[in-house]
Amino acid sequence: MNTAQTPHRVVILGAGYAGMATAIQLAARTRRRSDVRVTVVNAQERFTERLRLHMTATGQDVAELTIPTLLAETGARFVRGWVTAVDAHARTVRVDDSQVLHYDTLVYGLGSVADTAAVPGAQEHAYTLDSPADAAALADRLARLGAGTVVVAGSGLTGVEAAAEIAERHPELTVVLVGQREPGAGMNAKARAYLRHALTRLGVQVHTGAAVTRVLPDGVELADGRTVAAAVVLWTGGTRVSPLAAAAGLSVDDRGRVVTDATLRSVSHPDVYAVGDAAAVRQGYGVLHGTCQSGMPTGVHVGVSIARSVRGRQPQPFRFGYYHTPVSLGRHDALVQFTHPDDSPRRLCLTGRTAVWYKETVSASPWPTYRRMSRMPASGAFWPRGGRFTRLRDAR
Repeated sequence: MNTAQTPHRVVILGAGYAGMATAIQLAARTRRRSDVRVTVVNAQERFTERLRLHMTATGQDVAELTIPTLLAETGARFVRGWVTAVDAHARTVRVDDSQVLHYDTLVYGLGSVADTAAVPGAQEHAYTLDSPADAAALADRLARLGAGTVVVAGSGLTGVEAAAEIAERHPELTVVLVGQREPGAGMNAKARAYLRHALTRLGVQVHTGAAVTRVLPDGVELADGRTVAAAVVLWTGGTRVSPLAAAAGLSVDDRGRVVTDATLRSVSHPDVYAVGDAAAVRQGYGVLHGTCQSGMPTGVHVGVSIARSVRGRQPQPFRFGYYHTPVSLGRHDALVQFTHPDDSPRRLCLTGRTAVWYKETVSASPWPTYRRMSRMPASGAFWPRGGRFTRLRDAR
């Protein structure tokens, strides 16, 4: 065991849903130990509620939650700054190119952002929902338009929620949702029909089977040769992760995510854990896709695992099964598709006011969950393990 003079240094990169869950869980479980020091690094002091960025993008007020305020209750140290390099051999992290942090265990939680590099012109001409500042910039632009067309590029759930929110808050604008797949493609037929009807009711024009190949200053070009004119383009067509993990020599997948073993440790560097969108976590049904639903459990699991390790115990395998897909359709409608652990749709879904209540409960839950975990860490260690769906054959 480390002495008080040589504490075990845990550095957590990123304070999104997963990184915060790691920090709170670990700090709460080790707060009475002088041989463990927890440091959280994040570019901003404000906690980004990604589940509410489509609301910020339409000028709606949301709570300003600050990371240092919550961490102050746990004893974890907060460092504000951009992570500019990781040296996995020297076990150091460089922040803002000026500060160097040493670690014994690293938690890599630098999540994803919109992949504006995938299509020419997206980075120069499209808005994104990567941060409250990005969303606020879009809100300001929409408020000044008065009339015109807004193209939401990407028909996944982020695009659906954004398109619905914009159409409801700005009925004077024409909203066009463009994507290769039908909105709600992974849902059952009843849920897909409800979602399509809700978008139609809000006046959202949906163009499917249409890949955006270029973003222009005044619209988008599609793969079939068509051009859709637009005063504003919002890019929600895919995500990418930070290249820092690959640059540090960590084993990554073809999307740049850290490849982990069953316990969420890097397969190439066992002193590094990865959580949330930054991790390629394999379960029996495949690799997790990045959501708050799965991200927070990865963070809690890593917090528990590190606490076990400093006590001389081995970390346990991580298992997770999906259970729902909640989608807001403006402030007065929503859809919740319940799922099997492998994320395939069940027959059951909620719609209307009941679904609005359910979705709001989900969106509002992370912050009180963190506060509760800071006092009772075991309260956060419950989620569906997925049964047979999550068992890896080679782990049997």
